[in-house]
Amino acid sequence: MGIFNKPPLRGHGKKGNLPDDLWAKCPDCAELVHSLDLKQNFQVCPKCDHHFLMGCHDRVALLADPGTFEETDSNLISANPLGFANYEDKVAGLREKTKLNDAVLTGRATLGGMPVMFAVMDFKFFAGSMGSVVGEKITRTIETAIAEQRAVLIFSSSSGARMQEGMLSLMQMAKTCGALQRLSVAKLPYISILTHPTTGGVTASFATIGDVNIAEPRCMIGFAGPRVVKETTHQDLPAGFQTAEFMLKHGLIDAIVPRADLRSKLVQLLGHLMPR
Repeated sequence: MGIFNKPPLRGHGKKGNLPDDLWAKCPDCAELVHSLDLKQNFQVCPKCDHHFLMGCHDRVALLADPGTFEETDSNLISANPLGFANYEDKVAGLREKTKLNDAVLTGRATLGGMPVMFAVMDFKFFAGSMGSVVGEKITRTIETAIAEQRAVLIFSSSSGARMQEGMLSLMQMAKTCGALQRLSVAKLPYISILTHPTTGGVTASFATIGDVNIAEPRCMIGFAGPRVVKETTHQDLPAGFQTAEFMLKHGLIDAIVPRADLRSKLVQLLGHLMPR
């Protein structure tokens, strides 16, 4: 009976013509947020303050003094030391997709007029995993800071060490920490900023040994995942386990700072910590 047939909705079947990234669903409150609203609010949900992942270039633009960022070591690219199957193709595909050469962006800039070195990890490249290039770039960043009398700011967002590079990826834990020890001897500040998620070998090395450790609200911080921890310990995990708030309560981090307030907080801390 034709009277019960609904007319087709205008635009029905043309969903493919709409941009894929026009809306984002907040994983905390399930609110649909327009991409422009997210961009204007620093990639933070305007309803519940959930902090979405933020790209490394956007983070530098948010924090560095305008026009002062100068990228360093941009030409370093991962090799395939273990002959891991399809690893080179995977890296090449991610380089094309993300327009990054690896999972960290490094460079010099000023912040509030003070000289700093940035190392900003980006989760969308191989889940922010730390391989030889990531460790080398962070180490060179620290060495440049020592040579030029700059503070070091490292923004972590990582799944941990990159298994495709085996022991070479684990060696980056000691290498970066050794460089940070030399920075400490030079009496230059290191501020670590942990963002969602910071896990594995990154948590167990440079991410948690800052002179000041700062985290974004409700970000995940841990070594192994909660399921692995529960299966290993055979114990129920406490509420909020591996959140920034849990880590603040138990002394692993020094402060939780919302993204909109981070620049002013860093300027304040650098004003106290930078040598005169």
